[in-house]
Amino acid sequence: MAESATASAPTNRSRISAVGAWESLFRAQVAVMRTLAAEFPTRDISFNEYDVLFNLSRQPNRELRLRDLNKHVLLTQPSVSRLIDRLVARGLVDKGPEPSDARGSVIRLTDTGFEMFRRVAVDHMKTITDRVGGRLTPEELETLAQLCDKLRDAS
Repeated sequence: MAESATASAPTNRSRISAVGAWESLFRAQVAVMRTLAAEFPTRDISFNEYDVLFNLSRQPNRELRLRDLNKHVLLTQPSVSRLIDRLVARGLVDKGPEPSDARGSVIRLTDTGFEMFRRVAVDHMKTITDRVGGRLTPEELETLAQLCDKLRDAS
């Protein structure tokens, strides 16, 4: 039993490899996100607003509890709340009480918001294809997606 525990204990080399891999992943993500934000195809909505519309568009009934939406976006909870208020004011999302918890809110993508998302998504997808797909082979893209899913699912 002690033998298997020793065999599975991280070595100094595996720690260095893990930290190096994390650093590469983090730096790549930052570089790609900066490029995508700089080349975002519209000024009608911000990159962060698009992220919210994107996440809502992938949900059943295009709605999500606010606390769950917070888990999907790269903003702090207070920033998401302010962003949602701006999207509500523009008619892109609706905000209502959560049926199972009066303290919570449900955010729903409106038809107008979905049309905005779809219009922007077409051009944004071209940028992503150029910036990510243009640098990796189809096999590398598949491997990258599998590795990222594996890391995300382990969290």
